[in-house]
Amino acid sequence: MNLQKIHHVAIIASDYQKSREFYVETLGFEVIRENYRPARNDYKLDLKLGDCELELFGISGSPKRLSYPEACGLRHLAFQVDDIEETVRELEAKGVSCEPIRVDEFTGKRMTFFFDPDKLPLELHE
Repeated sequence: MNLQKIHHVAIIASDYQKSREFYVETLGFEVIRENYRPARNDYKLDLKLGDCELELFGISGSPKRLSYPEACGLRHLAFQVDDIEETVRELEAKGVSCEPIRVDEFTGKRMTFFFDPDKLPLELHE
């Protein structure tokens, strides 16, 4: 098998415009392409961060994401950062709340969580 890397992760948003603004304006993802798909009556936004892509879908009427208790499936997305305190300050200046910074007991690295508009957990990890 010749798997090389994760190419993309896909997220379904309950409010497409709100999530688009969050990932593009707040987090700084680059827009690759954006398409409305009339046959499906939805939007598909391809975003880029480093060498990884994120597909953001705007699909009306999608069921809410379960958070607690945690359901099987994608648990969270994690972003590597050089300076977690600076990144937390930047997020909070943009109105995004972060949990307290803590140390990962297995890696010894500092980490914290914040949430996207649909309460998808996002992690910062040094």
